[in-house]
Amino acid sequence: MNMHVSRTARATPDRQSERGGTRLKFMIVLAILAAVAYAGYQFIPVAYKTYQFKDSMQLTVDKAAAMGQGADWVEKELKATAPQYDVPPNAEIKALMRDGRMEARVHFTQPIPLVVYTYMYEFDNTVKSSQLFSPKSNP
Repeated sequence: MNMHVSRTARATPDRQSERGGTRLKFMIVLAILAAVAYAGYQFIPVAYKTYQFKDSMQLTVDKAAAMGQGADWVEKELKATAPQYDVPPNAEIKALMRDGRMEARVHFTQPIPLVVYTYMYEFDNTVKSSQLFSPKSNP
């Protein structure tokens, strides 16, 4: 009484049709990973340069406040350093003295091409000089 049943004989025909499905799933996952990598490749440098530009803006207004420079000087400095951070030439750059502190605002929109969509990255940052550099008022 040998009741040995071979499982491989029955499993082989069913597995034959699954092989294409595995390849398709792999290709879909690979395409998604490639799209995410491409989007990161496009977005990360823009985000990093704007982060650096924010730091440069803060340093510029602090320097202006410490040296007693006016708003025109701040605008000129920000416009001069903008190209190294890939800030578009049509960026809105404004500076003013408010409440004894130098303040600067930069606003621009930059298109970032993604796989099937162009993302409009909006940069709108306002910085104020440190209170350390503001004039002290006597009570």
